[in-house]
Amino acid sequence: MKRLHISFFLSLLALTTSANVKLPRIFSDNMVLQRDHVITVWGWADGKEKITVQFNTQSKTVTAGKDGKWKIQLASEAAGGPYVLTVKGKNTLVLNNVLVGDVWICSGQSNMEWTVRNSNNSTTEIAQANFPQIRHFKVPNTVAVSPRDDVAGGDWKVCSPDNVSDFTAVGYFFARELYKELNIPIGLINTSWGGTHSETWTSRSAFESSDEFRSMITGMPHLNLDSLANVKASAAKARIVKMQGAIDEPVNVVQTWKSPTFDDQAWPTMTLPAVWEGQSLGDVDGLVWLRKTITLNANQAGKDATLSLAMIDDSDETFVNGVPVGSTKNQYSAKRVYNVPAGVLQEGKNVIAIRVEDTGGGGGVFGDAQDLSLAFASTKLPLAGAWTYRVEGVQKNAGVGPNSYPTLLFNAMINPLLPMTIKGAIWYQGESNAGRAYQYRKAFPLMINDWRKHWGLGDFPFYFVQLASYNADNGNSKNGSNWAELREAQTLTLSLPRTGMAVTTDIGDPHDIHPRNKQDVGKRLAAVALHDTYGKNVVYSGPVFQSLKVEGQKAILSFTQTGSGLLVKDRYGYAKGFEVAGADGVFHYAKAFVEGDHVVVYQDDVKTPVAVRYGWADDASDDNLFNKEGFPAPPFRTDNVKGITEQAKFDYEH
Repeated sequence: MKRLHISFFLSLLALTTSANVKLPRIFSDNMVLQRDHVITVWGWADGKEKITVQFNTQSKTVTAGKDGKWKIQLASEAAGGPYVLTVKGKNTLVLNNVLVGDVWICSGQSNMEWTVRNSNNSTTEIAQANFPQIRHFKVPNTVAVSPRDDVAGGDWKVCSPDNVSDFTAVGYFFARELYKELNIPIGLINTSWGGTHSETWTSRSAFESSDEFRSMITGMPHLNLDSLANVKASAAKARIVKMQGAIDEPVNVVQTWKSPTFDDQAWPTMTLPAVWEGQSLGDVDGLVWLRKTITLNANQAGKDATLSLAMIDDSDETFVNGVPVGSTKNQYSAKRVYNVPAGVLQEGKNVIAIRVEDTGGGGGVFGDAQDLSLAFASTKLPLAGAWTYRVEGVQKNAGVGPNSYPTLLFNAMINPLLPMTIKGAIWYQGESNAGRAYQYRKAFPLMINDWRKHWGLGDFPFYFVQLASYNADNGNSKNGSNWAELREAQTLTLSLPRTGMAVTTDIGDPHDIHPRNKQDVGKRLAAVALHDTYGKNVVYSGPVFQSLKVEGQKAILSFTQTGSGLLVKDRYGYAKGFEVAGADGVFHYAKAFVEGDHVVVYQDDVKTPVAVRYGWADDASDDNLFNKEGFPAPPFRTDNVKGITEQAKFDYEH
């Protein structure tokens, strides 16, 4: 979904031959260093060069090794600042406005990468984001086949209305809650990438030590990204030529594709909104034209209209009847809404043409079908459904994405950060692992333990977001549900020390995998941190299933984490989302109600309950069991029937 920074790493070879002392890119003006712990400063210089680091009242000197690498550990500092960090060798580097506080890693896929600008009430949130002691660093999306010493770029931004729009939304709302409660600087290192598997965030050594993954990693060949990209691009071109004929047409030919008179009947079709990787076009990174012909009546002709195109990965130029009506560059998470001026639309046939540029990962128009439309003052014409398409060209260095092989993002986006002391990590991911949900029971804890081992800071806090409600594939107890099984794997991961989970089934969107309410996600993560990390006496979890007993036709459920009491969010007091099964194993929607500190579940056709499920579906938005503090109960089941993902195993591209 973002352009790969492969060539950047070639420049690192020059670091050890440079006469100037250098710092890794994570060090810049406005950064936050971890309080109450040794502060590690590191970098590169000439071999045997003397390096002096000065910070606050401290000054330490070290001699670089023969390879030019050096590292200094300063004594711990209390929260405070701003300070100046000075590094002196043959040259002098000065970093200004440096704070000492708590540093949190923010990682995962698109729901962590999702920015403040695309969240609920973004205009107000941005205008009120005057928190200069909150700082944010975005690690550029980059892959690497071996562990790297530095990230591809980035710098620290001070939280202000001018900067906050591009912050990770979950991270920002998490930090805001911590800052308001603790009044200390908070640093966010946003190292996330949409659509990524957990396996790409995990190191090779972790896989080598795992019985589950050892054979997979042992069989993976040595990789060369440039040659792999060329091979994949060539294969994609050959496939496209076979499908559509010529590719890389002359510019004068391509320019006709936006015209309403162009005949596209020979073009293949795809269904929108949906990324094209899962359709007939397949895995293509490059330029693709999408066209749709619509028919308008006399009342609609000549009028101005609003063209909504959901979201587009990554960039687009959009035309109506050959007239450009809008374009957006490198904003895959932004909804496209363009004005069609009066006079452009005509009675009869009209053509909407979109030139999409995809630079990596998923590509095309995606999101909610309701967001794909042409709207007039009093009517709306849906545009979801079949569109014709044609590939203009394939990106030359495309083809190797973050999920092509394991370890690629650990190498490029985690390893360079390891010398830095952190307070903990927050994580929002799992959608891309849902098809292998059962294996996630091992993959996710493996990654957490891997990070903790490499950072060398013990069992630092690791808090994560359970998947929100989303109707991914109509999954439920009858059909089986990948998402329910993934949520179960996430809940089981809580057996690891110093982990915590924010439940979000009530604040998802059944029709959008990217729910806009990131405020409550951040608040719930912050509640876990305030309780577990900072020792605050706050409620931080919803009711957690503890035990089941059967009394006649009723299943009586008990819970922990009930706060000041159980609560059903329903005007009539009915608890929803519960199912019950008898000895035949067939689940039925059940009636349920709160009785004291228990939930009673029953169904007239189930004479002797054997098992109960709650929220066992892709879309669990019916769930309405909370504690009185407003935290939802996570989905659960009391049975251990084999799920639909138990045979699915991770493998890399061959």
